[in-house]
Amino acid sequence: MGDSPTQPADPVVLTVCTTCRRAGADPEATRPGRILTERLAERLAAAALPDGVTVRGVECLSACSRGCTLHLSGGPDRWSYIYGDLDPDTHLDDIVAGTSAYAATTDGFVPWRERPVVFRKQSIARIPPVHLPGVDLSADPAAKD
Repeated sequence: MGDSPTQPADPVVLTVCTTCRRAGADPEATRPGRILTERLAERLAAAALPDGVTVRGVECLSACSRGCTLHLSGGPDRWSYIYGDLDPDTHLDDIVAGTSAYAATTDGFVPWRERPVVFRKQSIARIPPVHLPGVDLSADPAAKD
């Protein structure tokens, strides 16, 4: 882990739950998840996010008690992450910084101390890559050498 060459192989996708609403939010107001998606898209358009990053919204990431939530992924060889309790008014710069650090890796592993505080403290899950190095899923675990 921690392999961070300058040319990552796969694009990075920042998926934001657009239906997320923080506790106590006005049910008639624009949902904070939608606001976060729009603000991240604006940052992408202004080149504040690295090339190869895509921002998209989805209707539910099923982490409703932790809204706003986002999923940060980068192909079958990178770890991916789900972050929650995000606020579009106070966490936008940290999300951009964390996404930029993630995009600079080939394995999706940004050392803990190099992550923005919001990515350290508000991680819901770290999901292993499809192609996990050193794990042969085709091997019979019952077979002995």
